[in-house]
Amino acid sequence: MVQYNPKDWITFIFRFHKSDTFRQLIPMMITIGFYSYIVAYLEMEYWQLSEQSHVKNITIMHGMLGFVISLLLVFRTNTAYDRWWEGRKHWGALVNNSRNLAIKLSVILKDEYDKLFFKRVIPAYASVLQKHLADEETAKMLFEGLDLEIDHHKHRPNQVAKILFKKIIELHDAGKITGDQLIIINNEIQSFTDICGACERIKNTPIPYSYSSFIKKFIFFYIMTLPFGYVFNLGYYVIPVVVFIFYVLASLELIAEEIEDPFGGDANDLPTEKLASNIKKHVEEIL
Repeated sequence: MVQYNPKDWITFIFRFHKSDTFRQLIPMMITIGFYSYIVAYLEMEYWQLSEQSHVKNITIMHGMLGFVISLLLVFRTNTAYDRWWEGRKHWGALVNNSRNLAIKLSVILKDEYDKLFFKRVIPAYASVLQKHLADEETAKMLFEGLDLEIDHHKHRPNQVAKILFKKIIELHDAGKITGDQLIIINNEIQSFTDICGACERIKNTPIPYSYSSFIKKFIFFYIMTLPFGYVFNLGYYVIPVVVFIFYVLASLELIAEEIEDPFGGDANDLPTEKLASNIKKHVEEIL
């Protein structure tokens, strides 16, 4: 995720990072500018349509459609941000629950070997979940000296959760954990799977195809018809105006596409790898 100072306006205005929409849209902006020039030249120089009022009235249609497209894009970006923020809340819950589980086990357990086991496996869940959500295949051990025996062709977070719960039951059967303590610990173990399922729901349920396709088509045809009406009022200045309007509308759609899947590798996605590293650091401190 991009780190920045929200109060530094100058940096925002003149800085173009690799995920900036301006860089991604440059080819299309050049194409739109060339298209606007052709339309302006044909209408003013070749066809000389400047006196025909029925062509000028197309701006009325743009005024009405502009309000509709703004509502669609507001809903689109809000929906995408809600998915991003929900993912952040679930990972925040994973951080807190990992800490709570480590705190309870640090007090309950007396054997240092048992503490060492959880010191390694609790952070392993966050690391495995991060790779699982990012669709990264890994065939190496996450921690030296700890064989998790994970089958990488199966659901890996479930396997780590199973290892955790299996160890808890073994400690209970050995009398190292009482029944009441088992009930208290079970809440954190269960929350891991709940968080995993919620994150999978966000990742595997994108915005419906028909809705996303309609917005893109709407923006395209809206931009393609802009030069026909506004060329009479703006002349050749219609070229930068249409390019700027395209940049604004298309940028909102690109931003929504980027943040609606917060577990990928884009610059503005959630820093899940950093969060998993923090969980490992905090759990090791506690245990």
